[in-house]
Amino acid sequence: MRTLFLNPPSFEGFDGGAGSRWPSTREIASFWYPVWLCYPAGMLEDSKVLDAPPHGVSIEQTVAMAKDFELMVLYTSSPGFHVDVKIAEMMKDANSKLQVAFVGPPVTIEPEKSLNASKAIDFVVRREFDYQIAGYAKGTPLSELPGVSYRKNGEIVHTPEGPVIENLDELPWVSKVYKRDLDFKRYNVPFLLNPYISFYTSRGCPAMCTFCLWPQTHSGHRWRLRSTDDVANECRYVLENFPGLKEIFFDDDTFNYKKARTLELCAKLKKLNFTWSCTSRVTTDQETLKAMKDAGCRLLIVGYESGDEQILRNIKKGATIEGARRFTKDAHNLGLTVHGDFIVGLPGETRETLRNTIDFAKQLDVETIQVSIAHAYPGTEFYDYAKENGLVQLKMADDEGHQLPNVVYPGILAKGEMVEWVERFYGEYYFRPKAAWRIVRKGIFDGHERKRIYQEAKDYLSLRAKRKKYVADEKASVLSQADERV
Repeated sequence: MRTLFLNPPSFEGFDGGAGSRWPSTREIASFWYPVWLCYPAGMLEDSKVLDAPPHGVSIEQTVAMAKDFELMVLYTSSPGFHVDVKIAEMMKDANSKLQVAFVGPPVTIEPEKSLNASKAIDFVVRREFDYQIAGYAKGTPLSELPGVSYRKNGEIVHTPEGPVIENLDELPWVSKVYKRDLDFKRYNVPFLLNPYISFYTSRGCPAMCTFCLWPQTHSGHRWRLRSTDDVANECRYVLENFPGLKEIFFDDDTFNYKKARTLELCAKLKKLNFTWSCTSRVTTDQETLKAMKDAGCRLLIVGYESGDEQILRNIKKGATIEGARRFTKDAHNLGLTVHGDFIVGLPGETRETLRNTIDFAKQLDVETIQVSIAHAYPGTEFYDYAKENGLVQLKMADDEGHQLPNVVYPGILAKGEMVEWVERFYGEYYFRPKAAWRIVRKGIFDGHERKRIYQEAKDYLSLRAKRKKYVADEKASVLSQADERV
């Protein structure tokens, strides 16, 4: 079956589906590679990956492609699910014979709900879907494929779960699919060098963070590794086939979780002499960081999450404040750049813990940060906690895909106040002279960076205005309700 792998058009600036680690519109437009879709696409020669958002492909243009395919695979996310359903229905209307499969965390957790959302969805594949999709496209019946949910005689059938993929070296290189179907110069992430290429060296994450979507719903906690030779060989292919490339990003859930493996891989990457970046935990020691730096590592994405020790325990982060300080000092002493991720609204959050986190972030003084509102996604331990305590609100995003608090803490932190803390966090962090000068300096000495910084500033100020309006509207609503009670 000729197969279309689709990351569909959605909210402007939204890249929350096929490959984005954070399924929501970002403060500054970012485009990540649709890595998950590219694995099965690499198993099917007569297939195509359409990553609509970065390539500027409209809904109308996407729907027009329906007639050219027999099977469409759409990677969906919770905030964008309703939009994805509409696109699937439009494509089905354009080609009634088109088979439609949905994949991604929402259909893993709620397969029946997903299928009942629309007759346009013929089946869903839960968790990893590489071999199931390739098998179906080559003629294997759904009943013989593991982890599939579909309709039969008016009933929904769920085939038994299959094992996770253990031998990752058997999977195709996604970079070859990028070369075939994507324009790598259209992918942009503010803190990475551009253009960049990203792919995985492992799947799964052994960490038990209660809020993290992917290990709990999609890739699992079992940490599975590609061989270091396979990773190095794909890096060599990328360096030879993408002229103008500035950086490779290893987008694993946890790249350097195991020291021995990291050191082995770094020894092979060092011989290739190129710039790369990756994710990292704060438990990584100085020896490992030095080996990474010597092998060409430039930047680390680090999930600090909170500057409050109790919050870290609440979310089972497996890290400490002191450990985070040591790690950051080691990284900076080695000349590594750090992008820090922080979250507002985790279990146990108060105004005091938020103040602790902002102060902690300023003490760390990493080069760039991202501040997110805590989202309790179905299928996560955080969601179960929030639901059991009556804290979950239904709407996760506004009509443009921007985050809205979907967990509230009555009498402690209101919805509007959480959004206000996000703005306060960014403001206090970036409007310090030291942090502001870092940004200005990049623009002064690099024309390409100057253009990027200007566009990013416009994007951020526009969103900041929307957030301030949201906060004002929420405060007005609270006052109005108080007046009505009086």
